[in-house]
Amino acid sequence: MRLRRRLRHWQAHLILLAGVALFAFPVYVALVGSTHDLGTVARGEMGLRPGPYAVKNYTQAFTTGSGERIRGAPVRLMMRNSLIMALAIPTGKILISLLSAFAVVFFEFPLRMFFFWMIFVTLMLPVEVRIIPTYKVVADLGMIDTFAGLTVPLIASATATLIFRQFFLTIPDELVDAAKVDGAGPMRFFWSILLPLSSTTTAALFVILFIYGWNQYLWPLLVTTSQEMTTVVIGITRMIGTGEALVDWPIIMATTIMAMLPPVVVVILMQRWFVKGLTETEK
Repeated sequence: MRLRRRLRHWQAHLILLAGVALFAFPVYVALVGSTHDLGTVARGEMGLRPGPYAVKNYTQAFTTGSGERIRGAPVRLMMRNSLIMALAIPTGKILISLLSAFAVVFFEFPLRMFFFWMIFVTLMLPVEVRIIPTYKVVADLGMIDTFAGLTVPLIASATATLIFRQFFLTIPDELVDAAKVDGAGPMRFFWSILLPLSSTTTAALFVILFIYGWNQYLWPLLVTTSQEMTTVVIGITRMIGTGEALVDWPIIMATTIMAMLPPVVVVILMQRWFVKGLTETEK
C-alpha cells in the first residue's frame, strides 16, 4: 500500500515535470539563441549550450535595439512605454471598479440596477468590437501617440467591477451598522474597512491586469505611430518583419527574454497574494 502510494506520488511529479519542460523548452531555446552570433543561428549550428555573445547581444538590444540587419528601438525605451502602460491600466481599472462596485452595493439611488446591468452588458463589447469608434474619439481628442491614448480607453473594466461587487455583497450588514454607530461616513468606511478587506482580491486582479496591459498588441499598434511610443510587444513584431529576409535573431531573442522579465517578477513577488485572492472564500 505504501509502495503504491509512493509510486503514485512519483508519477504525479513526473507528469508535472514533463509539463514544465514542455513550456520551458522554447524559452530556453530563446535564451540560448540570444547568446550566439547571427551567423551561427542562421546556419542552424546553434546547439543547446549558451554561446559567448550574451553580453554583446543584450547590451546591443538594450541600448540601441539594432543588429547587423535590423534597426529597431532600444529595449529600454520600449520597456519604459510598456511598463507605464502595464501600471496605468490596472491602477485605473481597480480604482474605477472599486468605486463603481461600492456605489452599486452600498448606495440607494434611482436606476441603480439599470446602471449595474449597463456595466454588465459592456462585457459583451471587447476592445476589438468597439475599436473604430474608440479610435475616432482618441484621435479627435488629440491623444494619438500619447500615454493617455494608450491607457485611458482600456481603463474601464466591467469584469473587475463585477468581482468587487460580488465581494462587497459578502460584507455582513452588522459590519456596516457597526461602522455607522462608530460615526464612520461612507468614505471612511470605504478607505478604513472595505479597502483592507479587499486587499487580496485587489492584488490578484492587479497581477492579471498587469499582464493584460503588458501584452496589449492591437490597441498600441493602432494608436502609436512614432518609434518613441513603441511598446515592447509591437517592437518585437516589427523586428521580425515579414519573415522574407534574414533578420537578426540573437537580438530579437535577447529582446524577447528581457520583455518576459517584468511580468515574471510581478508574478513572483505577488504570488502569495495572487493565490490567496483567487482561492480565499471566507471574508
